Amino acid sequence: MDTNLQTDESFRTVSTLPPAELAAFLAVAQYGGFRIAGRKTGLSPSALSHAVASLETRLTVQLFRRTTRSVSLTEAGQVFFERVAPAVGEIAKAVADLGDYALRPTGLLRINADATAAEQVLEPLILNFMKAYPDMRVEVVSERRLVDITEDGFDCGIRTEALVPSDMVAVPIGPMQQHIVVASSAYLAGSAPLKSPADLARHRCIQLRMPSGLPYRWEFQAKGESVTVETNGALVLDNSRLIMAAAIAGFGLGYITRWMAGPALAAGTLKAVLKDWTPAYPGLCLYYPKHRHMSVGMRAFLAFARSLPAIRPETPEH
Repeated sequence: MDTNLQTDESFRTVSTLPPAELAAFLAVAQYGGFRIAGRKTGLSPSALSHAVASLETRLTVQLFRRTTRSVSLTEAGQVFFERVAPAVGEIAKAVADLGDYALRPTGLLRINADATAAEQVLEPLILNFMKAYPDMRVEVVSERRLVDITEDGFDCGIRTEALVPSDMVAVPIGPMQQHIVVASSAYLAGSAPLKSPADLARHRCIQLRMPSGLPYRWEFQAKGESVTVETNGALVLDNSRLIMAAAIAGFGLGYITRWMAGPALAAGTLKAVLKDWTPAYPGLCLYYPKHRHMSVGMRAFLAFARSLPAIRPETPEH
């Protein structure tokens, strides 16, 4: 038999049985009488009797034997009780479990972010959130290309403010960011002076390949003047961590975030140049669709993000 036909027929059959009548039958069968069932359920014995009688009429089967002294299940009633009671119990359990979903954050949260943003928020935000809500599962997809988080099935994204699509709700979650030009002392010692972005033409610059295949153009700003520079360099990489490693090795100039370069700057393995041309800009935002239904887990994640202090608050150096 076709399963769909079976399901349709089952639905039509069950839909004719009022839940109140089934509940009355189960209560009377479980407690062995109308009076005690009434005390347990808070319903009057007459209301229970009327509901059971209505169910028997609907099913055209006598479910109980009634005497002035006792109420007991008929053979048909016993069979019906043994089949229906577990099913109703499962329904009650399913409703209770659904209530848990409504009250307790659980399930999967999918986040899209670029790799550097994911690295910045992993421990202070994501790992701490999972410690606070151990029933949650989190999947982070890190990529430079900007995706449509709604179409691609993500709950939210994490990017710098400038990259958040205009149709999204953006919640700032981090301090100001800053891209800086860095190099090793050894490289700088044997290279031409760097006083303005125009001087980059005389330097080896480690290139960042974008998802489009084109190299990233370095951006600068000073005293109201904005400059975008197409730099020159024989080494092309697609990862900022690799660019930093190459810069530490003395291969040339790298253009990376101060957040990433921080430990190397503190250790003296990298030095920042063109400081007056690399101002800070608005930092990371958690963003999500305006009109899509928000899961309990996403609501909890949003509240958790808003409750945290700025991620690695640092005052950019100039």
